[in-house]
Amino acid sequence: MNVLDAKVITTITGLEIYLDLMETSQIRKVCIPTIDDPFYEIQFGIKYFLLRKEKYYDSHRSYFSICMNNDLTRITLQEPETESLFAVKSQNERQATQNLLGEWFIKTNAYKESIKEVIKEVKKENVYTEEDIQHTVETVRFLEKSLTLTSSDIQKAPLEKMANSLQMTTTS
Repeated sequence: MNVLDAKVITTITGLEIYLDLMETSQIRKVCIPTIDDPFYEIQFGIKYFLLRKEKYYDSHRSYFSICMNNDLTRITLQEPETESLFAVKSQNERQATQNLLGEWFIKTNAYKESIKEVIKEVKKENVYTEEDIQHTVETVRFLEKSLTLTSSDIQKAPLEKMANSLQMTTTS
């Protein structure tokens, strides 16, 4: 028998229930630095169930990004303008969500497996030029660094509204 790992956050709209299942973690995009935007970014979609006070529930998928500077030493969490995991939440609920990401999500099998899957996809891409090779190496290096993030890294990271989109390198 498998025991399911789950976490719950209480919000003004109801209980948000997060499960450690592969289908609940999706990587929407991975970006590497460009001249215009010198940051790495990985955007996650997390599916969760919202149990409303009237005992009605439905599933939602909301998004957030983990961004790092060019040398992968500074981490920032970013929320998109729409479908944000942090949207319509009080400051305490936003903090609880950030704690959930740091204390639980980055340790889940869903998080790790979704990143490993993108690493496999990136390594399978055809590379024809030195620039393609460099692009692949940088993307894999960033994704592997994402696998080593700690709870403290996420909990101490500032949360910002997302700026202009960075150059997309892969989606899943």
